Amino acid sequence: MQFPQTPPQQAQLPLFEAFMAQPLAPILKDVVESPWSVEPEVFSELSLRGATGNCLNLLAPILRELSQDQDARWLTLIAPPASLTQAWLRDAGLNRERILLLQPRGSQSAQQLTCEALRLGRSHTVVSWLNPLSASSRQQLIGAARTGDAQSLNIRLG
Repeated sequence: MQFPQTPPQQAQLPLFEAFMAQPLAPILKDVVESPWSVEPEVFSELSLRGATGNCLNLLAPILRELSQDQDARWLTLIAPPASLTQAWLRDAGLNRERILLLQPRGSQSAQQLTCEALRLGRSHTVVSWLNPLSASSRQQLIGAARTGDAQSLNIRLG
């Protein structure tokens, strides 16, 4: 069986030479016309799905960094999952002297406690595990964080 002959193709330019043959893109200052927002974001949300151990392994470096923040205020954890124990905090290398673990009491919800901790401003970051989080609840957290000059981090475990 014979295959038909294909005509020889033109030589292809190496990748970098192809880019160099193109005219340069416009200068960045011409593209960016509006200034960046000066108001920092006060609310972040992290969604982790999978085995509890794997989620905690992903969360450990984030909490470790927050626990070692130069800000003299607390890292506050509101109603963390039961798997986030004092032993886990120690094993993950967190600075436990800079962490507050708070649980809601009585009829107080985790959302209310989180807003109160944010509003008081005694924490640089308040980490919550609120799921689901409605748009109005998110706005309450943002308002409370701005009042207390704090950061709100909500962790959603799936």
